Amino acid sequence: MKKTFITVRIIFSVMIVFISCEDEYGGDRVLISSFNDMDSHKDGQNCMSCHISGGKGKGWFTVAGTVYNASLTSVYINSTVKLYKDSISSGTLVKTIEVDGKGNFYTTDNVDFGNGLYATVTGTSGNIKPMVSSFLTGQCNSCHGIFTGKIWAE
Repeated sequence: MKKTFITVRIIFSVMIVFISCEDEYGGDRVLISSFNDMDSHKDGQNCMSCHISGGKGKGWFTVAGTVYNASLTSVYINSTVKLYKDSISSGTLVKTIEVDGKGNFYTTDNVDFGNGLYATVTGTSGNIKPMVSSFLTGQCNSCHGIFTGKIWAE
């Protein structure tokens, strides 16, 4: 009887560890950036090198990146990223993502990229900067700041 109790207790303890790890790092974790929030990190880096299935980051991002000021010298906080089905904000709005207090934006919400989405960034002044080509992935920093210019707002 005592041996059975110990075995059950060990199995229960192991299950608790695995369940808690799944919650912390799993795809069911909801993480969405918001104005003034200071929880993000590593601006300019590809967020989805960690925040993916099997990655070390909490939550699995579908869209993530960093916004900079017009001179590209520092991050631009509290702007807004919008994703559209058609070019330069003329189509159906798919998603609105607030940029946090560290210049980063991210979401774990499901985003349907379909045949490609178009993005705009709106600065706190209301000035809108469109991305003129479509994209099929939300890993914004995997191109911006590496192969193409940084995302910026004013």
